[in-house]
Order: sequence, then structure tokens, then C-alpha cells
Amino acid sequence: MSQHVDESVLLSEDPPLDLRLSEAELERTRERIVSFIADVVDDAGADGAVLGLSGGIDSTLTAYLAVEALGADGLHAMTMPTAVNDPAVMSDAERVAADLDVEYDVVEIQPIAEAFFDALPGPASDRMARGNVYVRTRAVCNYFVANAENRVVLGTGNRAEAMTGYYTKYGDQAVDCNPIGNLYKQQVRQLAAHVGVPRDLVMQEPTAGMWEGQTDADELGLDYDTVDAILALHVDGGLSRSATVRELDVPAAAVDHVVELYEASKHKRAMPPAPSR
Repeated sequence: MSQHVDESVLLSEDPPLDLRLSEAELERTRERIVSFIADVVDDAGADGAVLGLSGGIDSTLTAYLAVEALGADGLHAMTMPTAVNDPAVMSDAERVAADLDVEYDVVEIQPIAEAFFDALPGPASDRMARGNVYVRTRAVCNYFVANAENRVVLGTGNRAEAMTGYYTKYGDQAVDCNPIGNLYKQQVRQLAAHVGVPRDLVMQEPTAGMWEGQTDADELGLDYDTVDAILALHVDGGLSRSATVRELDVPAAAVDHVVELYEASKHKRAMPPAPSR
């Protein structure tokens, strides 16, 4: 494990809202998530967990907490690069697995995805459709290993992603549980520093790796600190639109954008609908 990172540096220079937890809250959050992971595995009668490691902060933090809950033998990590992934980031994923001393597989999923693209060449011209195939292919691989080894699949999504729908339906949210699903991104970075994740991983630019050069901020249209703040005050907290604009000193268009993302992604947070009986 690396040395503790100074959590006071984990915000941008002028964030709209400081959502960081106190030291006591951080430790309680850590203990709660560790217990949650252990309980999920135990309740399922499973022998451990499978986790897709991307090299990003969300999957890295989840891996650290899973090892604390289950031991190194209790976690099987999967690193699944494609042709569009940054090799340095995928190398970070392997580095995390090695640091934690967990079993891991490197599965090149480009050939699997190419089989889809060749079978259906029309959709393959759509960048988003191609990116979603990569994400869903990883979910299939995770569950293939989980079923064969009697394990559960751990998700790595955070609250900002869940509330804005920034994930692939039946892809990176095709999981058995989301250990960090109630943490805003700001809190993910803070907890990661608290548990000893290396600083360069804590502060890494977030990306879903669906195509070359993709970043979460570009796709969301806002940086995570702003998304977190609007979600916390307006969507989750119920503060009015005008009061949120004043409190955060952000454009009204930014608040409207986050609300639109939240509303448009409700179908992702619900079971598929069926007609009433």
C-alpha cells in the first residue's frame, strides 16, 4: 500500500461546494462499505468477488475496499483493454492488481467486439454504439468468471454517475452491487486517498475509455465538482433552481443540464417496465 495522501488537496482551486467528509465520517464510510461487501458475498453464498479494473479511481478504490473485506484471495480482478484504451491507464490497472496482490486476468476484448462489428456493420459506424459494445462485453466476461468461480460481480459506479446516467445500460452497471454507489466523485477521491491509493491515481483525469481521447468531463458537459454540487443541493437536496444558482455561483444552464441528465436517465435506474395487470 502507498503512503497516505493529503486529502486537503483533493479539490479544484475553487469548487462550487465542498462535499468532503470529516475524518470520522471517512472512517465510518470505509467500515460501512467493507462490511457491505463482505455481507453481499456471504449472503450470496459466494466464494469471493470479481471486479473489472480499469485503472481509474472508482475501480481502484473498490478494489482496495474489496481486499480489505475479503482478503486478496477473495478478489479476482479483470483488466479488459481494447484498441481505444490508453495503454498507460491499462498499465495502472495491472499495477493496482499487483500492489494488492490479487489474482487478475488481462483479456483483450477487441477481437470479441470486432465479431459484433463484423456481424452488424451498420451500427458499427456509430461511435457510441461501438463504445457500448466494449462496455457490455466486459460485463459478459465478468459474469463468465463469476459464474465459473462462484463469485459476485462488484460494480464501481459512484453517485454522480448513477444520478446522471453516465454509464452503459446492461454494461458497467450489470453488477450485483455498487459498494461506492452513494459517494459523490469528490468523496470517492477523498476516500481513495484515505485508504492509501497512490496520489497519481487519485488525481487522474476520469474517462470511460469508450473511444480515444474521451473524458468524463467532455461527455457530461461539466466537471465532476460542479455536477456533484448541483446534485447534492438541487436534485438530492431539494434546493430551488434559483437558490442553487446563487449558492453555487454557477450558470442556470448548468443546473438545467444536470437536471436534464437526471430526468433522461431515470429508465436506467428502474426495472424495465411492463404493462399493468
